[in-house]
Order: sequence, then structure tokens, then C-alpha cells
Amino acid sequence: MRIALFGAGVIGVTTAWYLAEAGHEVTVFDRQPAAGQETSFANGGQLSVSHAEPWAGPHVPRQLLAWLGDEASPLLWRFRADPDQWRWGLRFLAQCTAHHARQNTASLVRLGLYSRSRLQMLRQQLSLDYDQLERGILHVFTSERELARVAVQNVTYEALGYERQLKTAAECIAIEPALQESAVPLVGGFFAPEDESGDACKFTMLLAQHCVDKGVVFRYGWHVNMLRGEGDVISGVKMNNGEVHCADAYVLATGSYTRQLLKPLGVYVPIYPAKGYSLTIPLAAGDLAPTVSITDDAHKIVASRLGNRLRVAGTAEFNGYDTSLNPLRCAAIAQRIREVFPRLSGMDQAVAWAGLRPATPGNVPLIGLVTRYRNLYLNSGHGTLGWTLACGSGKLLADLVSARPAEIDATPYQ
Repeated sequence: MRIALFGAGVIGVTTAWYLAEAGHEVTVFDRQPAAGQETSFANGGQLSVSHAEPWAGPHVPRQLLAWLGDEASPLLWRFRADPDQWRWGLRFLAQCTAHHARQNTASLVRLGLYSRSRLQMLRQQLSLDYDQLERGILHVFTSERELARVAVQNVTYEALGYERQLKTAAECIAIEPALQESAVPLVGGFFAPEDESGDACKFTMLLAQHCVDKGVVFRYGWHVNMLRGEGDVISGVKMNNGEVHCADAYVLATGSYTRQLLKPLGVYVPIYPAKGYSLTIPLAAGDLAPTVSITDDAHKIVASRLGNRLRVAGTAEFNGYDTSLNPLRCAAIAQRIREVFPRLSGMDQAVAWAGLRPATPGNVPLIGLVTRYRNLYLNSGHGTLGWTLACGSGKLLADLVSARPAEIDATPYQ
């Protein structure tokens, strides 16, 4: 089939790869000048199956109330005169039950495990080097109460065949010696030895080139103006220059903008942008930086070693499609890293970035024929787990488009 795919981030490019492998003729459109230049550009770098539980949980509403109005809080909700924001927010609160949390965690872990196996196969097949490290992810805690709460979730992970090892503070420092000079007292943590880290943007650009070698056409600098719906099919897509592109099937891997593209068709999908921030810190000889990827639970911050850089990322700000940098939030991330890793000489040269992560209320992505249009496929809504779920989502979507039996159950993602 001729397939028009919109979005050249890590989700779009992995989807293009698997569609091309399945024998389809794929054209990828993206408004940026190259692949991986938006949400995939400077994310936290973690491939974190071990942290797949959704944001929505029974403890979250109380926590949100405590954070309201705090510019430096891990999650900042800016009230807007936007019906879609309120609609999404109410759905999010409805997901904050123990039942939904267990169900959503199971869906995310299954897709995460599948995705990791697909990534490892792809890395070996194409000899990809994207500053990856296979040293696990260490989640550290400063609150006994939070550590105990998260430890209970290990039952869900174990039932799904995934190992999260509880560790004392001393054991955490033994796993990552860079924590020994932390000014923040640790109470313990858990270690996920099979998790990985790597540069999502570098991976996306490398895979895009392999896609080209496989016959995929990339058309950069192209904006979608309008999807044309006729009955139960999409008949074409009008681009920013007036050209109408027609195909047999259409795939939206457009992240937070998926909702905007579907709205003129009268279709609502529960995807809302959650702005995340990152700092990229240059490393020099003598710096005491982690080589094991770290998750700081208290501040919802992650730190990943990417070659001679340390990528620090986190927080969520619900403020529509605004991508401007909030100096207070950037400063809060920088301050926390100075406390945890005081021997980093390049903090003053850190490069700040913000991107929009496409979140569904339960954090479970939408993959497949989600709308009434029988030739329009979605691969969107991955929230903070886009890098973690990319290869599995791309392969699943390609199987669905090709009408082949999928290797995992697609039902939770539709």
C-alpha cells in the first residue's frame, strides 16, 4: 500500500521502518528540517520499562492539591479557558483509581517489554550506536513512605515477568558511586538491571537514514493544513503549500498535535500536551557523573549519561501548546542536580530545552484504527514513554496496517 505518515519523531520513524520492512511504499511528512527535532530532541534518554506506571493513581489527587500554584513543583497545572484541557483533566482524575492504575501499568509494561526486545533486535541488525548504555536504571528515594508505596507495585511487575530489585541506600551508592557525594539523604531505592538509556534523537536520525536506504521518502518542512474526510475514509491531506497528498492509508504519529489535526473532522482523542524540561550538561575529566541512569522520585527527574554529556529531564507542565522555557522550572532542575551530583563542572554551560509530550489520561498510547475512518491509523499519546515504547508501537502499528497477526494484543491501545 501507499502510506502517508505524518511525524518524523522517534514514534514516526520507527513506524516508517517497520512499514517499509512489511513492503509498503511510505512517505513521511514533517514540518521540521530533519527527523527527531521536536519531542524526541532532548528527552531524558531512559528506556524505562521499570517506571511504566501511569501518572494517574490513587495517591495523585492529594499530591496535585499540594503542588497547585508552585512554579517549581514536579507537576504544574495552569488553568486555561480551554474546554479540552478541562475535559482531559476530568478523564485523568477518573483514572486515579487502584483498578485503573494496575490495568494501565500492565498495558504499559507489556508494550515496554515488547518494545525493548524489538529495539535490541534492531540495534543488532543495523549496528546502531546512539550513546546507549545497558547498565540499568536506579530509582532513588528520599521518603520511606514513597519507597514503601512503590515497593507494593513490584507485585504487578513480577506478575508480568519483570524484575525490580529493592535496594538500601548503601546498595544504591554501590551501584552508582556518583551518589556518594549527594547532599540529599537517600533512604533506598530499586534497581532495574535490564533497563537501558540512550540518545533518542541520535537513534531517530540514524534510523531515518536506514529508512531512506529502504526506500522511504522523507519530505521535511511540510505542514499538514487539513485532513479531508469523505464518509468513513480519508481521501487526502492538504499540505501548507496547497498540495493535496493522497494515499491508501494515513498514519498520524504527530504527538501532541494529533488532537488538533482531528478536531476539524469532529473527532476527539484524549491527548493533551504535557511540557517537559531538560538540561544537557557537558562533562569534563574529573566530573563525578553517573554512568547508571538515575530516577529521582521526589522531584520526578531523570539523569542519563549520553557519551560526554549528562541529560537531566523531568517535570510536567500542562499549559497548552506553549513551548517557552520557564526559568524557575529550569532553575529547580539545576538546583536539584547540584545537590545530588555536586561535582559537575559544566553546570553553567547547561543547555535548557522544553518539549511537548502527548499524554493520554491513563498514559496508555493510542495505536491503530482509533477513529471512525477505516484508513486512518494513530500512533500517538505515549506521554513520557515515547522512547521506551517506540519500537514496539511501530511494529504493532505496521502489523495492524498490514492486517497481519500482531505479536502482542493490540486491544489495550485502542
